[in-house]
Amino acid sequence: MSIIRFKETLIYLVFIFFCSTNAFAISPKDFVQQTVDEAAVALGQNITKELKIVKLKTIANKSVDIEGIALYSIGKRRKDLTDSQKEEYLEIFRKYFLKSFSSRLAQYSDPKIRVESEKYLNKKYTMVSSVLIATEYKPEVKIDWRVVTKDPDNPLIIDVIIEGVSLAKVQKEEFNAIIQNNDGDINALFKNLMDFVNKE
Repeated sequence: MSIIRFKETLIYLVFIFFCSTNAFAISPKDFVQQTVDEAAVALGQNITKELKIVKLKTIANKSVDIEGIALYSIGKRRKDLTDSQKEEYLEIFRKYFLKSFSSRLAQYSDPKIRVESEKYLNKKYTMVSSVLIATEYKPEVKIDWRVVTKDPDNPLIIDVIIEGVSLAKVQKEEFNAIIQNNDGDINALFKNLMDFVNKE
């Protein structure tokens, strides 16, 4: 085989490989492990709770699809939002999510999570399975992470399922209840979220 022919064949094989496989810059499994390890380091540091919250917010901002969660949480109502309402909602939700996520997680001192496997669901999502390792006082907890892998170079967590319970789904139900209890007024949800954000 000539050198030119060999090079053409090699280029063809490389092209086929990348077009026919799910090649990730970082595997979803490694991405989740890296994220939980980073959070564990922050939680294990001998610093104030306020500084831990700052570090956790930074981690969430780069590893969680906050906008995707926000839109999922209001379901079909997102189609009824004006551009200004959507912009307002996404801004409020980001503040709400980061405060809720970081303040709750900051209560833990040094959680140990072992990532075990990943399952390709479709072109958009991969499910990563893990366990929160049992301690003397707490049992083992199964945690699944739904990761958006549509962009292989930028995987993002969009849901966490704890012992079969989807946190995104629970939040969607809570948001829907708030809107329904206020005669379908989505502004009531905005106010509820802002009240939480502004609460000391």
